Amino acid sequence: MGKLYMGFDAGTQSVKVAVYDEQFRLVTSRSLPTSLTYPQPGWVEMDVNTYLDNCVVCMAETTSELRRLGFDPKDVSAIMGDGIICGIVGIDENADPVTPYINYLDSRTMADVETINAKKLDIWSRETGNPEASPMFPAMFARWFIANSEAFRTKGVKFVHNAPYILMRLAGLKGKDAFIDWGAMSGWGLGYDVQKKCWSEEQLHILGIDPQYMPTIRKPWDIVGGLCEAMSVRTGLPAGIPILAGAGDTMQSMLGSGVFEANQGVDVAGTCAMFCVSTSGIVPELSKPGMGLIFNSGTLPDTYFYWGFVRTGGLSLRWFKDHVARHEGDGSYYGTLSEGAAKVPAGAGGVQFLPYLTGGYGEEKEASGCFLNMTMDDNQFVMWRAVLEAIGYDYMGLADSYRAAGVPLKRITVTEGGSRDGLWNQIKSNMLGAEVVRFENPGGAVLTNCVFGAYAAGDLEGVDDVKAALGSVIKRSGVYKPEAALTRRYRELFENRQKLVREDLKAAFSRLVKMRAIPAAADCEPAVLIIPQSALLHPSQNRDAALQHRANVRVHRGTRGDRIHHKRRKVHG
Repeated sequence: MGKLYMGFDAGTQSVKVAVYDEQFRLVTSRSLPTSLTYPQPGWVEMDVNTYLDNCVVCMAETTSELRRLGFDPKDVSAIMGDGIICGIVGIDENADPVTPYINYLDSRTMADVETINAKKLDIWSRETGNPEASPMFPAMFARWFIANSEAFRTKGVKFVHNAPYILMRLAGLKGKDAFIDWGAMSGWGLGYDVQKKCWSEEQLHILGIDPQYMPTIRKPWDIVGGLCEAMSVRTGLPAGIPILAGAGDTMQSMLGSGVFEANQGVDVAGTCAMFCVSTSGIVPELSKPGMGLIFNSGTLPDTYFYWGFVRTGGLSLRWFKDHVARHEGDGSYYGTLSEGAAKVPAGAGGVQFLPYLTGGYGEEKEASGCFLNMTMDDNQFVMWRAVLEAIGYDYMGLADSYRAAGVPLKRITVTEGGSRDGLWNQIKSNMLGAEVVRFENPGGAVLTNCVFGAYAAGDLEGVDDVKAALGSVIKRSGVYKPEAALTRRYRELFENRQKLVREDLKAAFSRLVKMRAIPAAADCEPAVLIIPQSALLHPSQNRDAALQHRANVRVHRGTRGDRIHHKRRKVHG
């Protein structure tokens, strides 16, 4: 029945596995949720073997479905996956984890970031395009593991990302064989030369990271081995299927959105909402301290992009649906919320949501999540519109930076799960003053992986064929055009919001940070704080993340089990 290609996406909230045929039509797919734990304020951890196990289970289920549909699993020609670019785990010589897996949601390295940035070194922007360290960079996680993990210091041999971890375990490789593709390499933030696509010995020396811990850099389509016998038994697939080096999720999402050249914008509307723009290399105006942007290399040769982010973009939406609207596990309720919010005027009647549920960053580093300016007339639909618009306001700031650097941003492609919400797409179009385009295959990272599987298997001859294959299957499913009057309204609201967050609320946020540090009494009922508007005229900034507590605690109606204490908490995503 022809050749098949299997791909997976190992994201923050789930693992997805899919199989596509020679025409890159979806044959079958499966997904399973992941889980996050919050052992301390500001700490976010995962068990990397959850990624592996979820992937294996999904592969086994898709294999069974292939047989049921009349396909032969022997026709699977390659397996390729993508994963989170800002997250690592330490492994031993047998490729077993010796540390938790930590990613971009974690804030434990904040103090160390400030130490690194105080050096004011220009090598960062010159070689990586990233002028400053960030708490979300794997380079900072590596420093933390080296300083704080006895298990890594005694047993660790390599640091590895989550997708390469899955791929190397599928191939039965050892710790010394750890690898990373050149796109995911740039997810380290520091420690490498982005254009030469190699680790920088000078940067690693400054960071105090021994080069021996770094994985080997590979091309995304390189074959790193074949499916080992043990994984053949677990997945039901024949042993020996080529395993590829893999790629970063953001890189694949951009390709899956048809971004093959410079000066194109992409909204990756996933767990961490990301607003990206493609470039031909480092743009000095965007690689300045204080810009708050991340620079990465793409999957294809000589492709690069900048991105800004709202760390809790998609998480904010799920948090509201699950814990405010109280519809946990009901994915259809997103549609109900947006249907109601569509009847709410643009600007949500002045209601503002600050989406800093895991802490702020940059100029808003002490910011915390909250709703402001509400009255008795407001309901969950008003609040939902405010949540959607909040992420758009952050995007407006990013768009201003891109445009000031010469990127026109007349068209923005939206991808990942958030792209399915027509109201949100229209809001973004109005807020950004740009056409927003949605495709039939939003979040096409897995499809993109399968196209590269065909390339690695010799069924596509070159990079141009990869682009052509992707272009042939990407179909527009929606176009949203800006309304000039609403664009002007959002601009006025944005300017007021900037002053509110950066000036008016600054002292209030600082005080709230101090209040989080006051220990809760073990035997007292949780208190509900009611803060009058007059007291919220000055905040500050903190991304120290004590909010990781509160993002997953029902703050207003807590039970004894919800009380804030330093107990390990687990939240399924």
